[in-house]
Amino acid sequence: MIEETLAEAKEKMDASVESAKENFSSVRTGRANPSLFAKVMVEYYGTPTPLQQLASFQNPEARTLLIQPFDKSAMKDIEKALRDSDLGANPSNDGNVIRVVLPELTEERRKEYVKLVKGMAEDAKVAVRNNRRKAKEAIDKFVKDGDVGEDEGARGEKELDSITKSHVENIDELLSRKEAELLEV
Repeated sequence: MIEETLAEAKEKMDASVESAKENFSSVRTGRANPSLFAKVMVEYYGTPTPLQQLASFQNPEARTLLIQPFDKSAMKDIEKALRDSDLGANPSNDGNVIRVVLPELTEERRKEYVKLVKGMAEDAKVAVRNNRRKAKEAIDKFVKDGDVGEDEGARGEKELDSITKSHVENIDELLSRKEAELLEV
């Protein structure tokens, strides 16, 4: 019983860490990267569609990205979605591809991104702690109902705490790497 609860909690905590990693990749650093556009939604025939489903990406230079739509009729919509996004990109269209040159990041903008990433990390940690709380409640219920002994429940809680601690440390490590990447000039 306790092992199943711990396994389920670990699985959910792993998902929270992966989610944080995904969110971090969508925050831009000094380089152009197709993952920056993962959350850009394009109004395509009246339906919000992820940009990555509508185009292919090429990265010819550090701060330049070429976006080639699969459907040329979607070019205007893609351009509008890019302009409206919070990436600070100014797309230019030559009829075949959309060229996006990302501006150099200012120190102020880098610091804003660091704050944003710290907020994402805190959200991930809260999700991990919520999973810990639910698992702890389940273990306490097993002990209270007499399904397991108090010693076994205490051991389960200790193991749960170590799982939680390792996941929080993992998120902190991801955060410090992303922070260093953002502040690197």
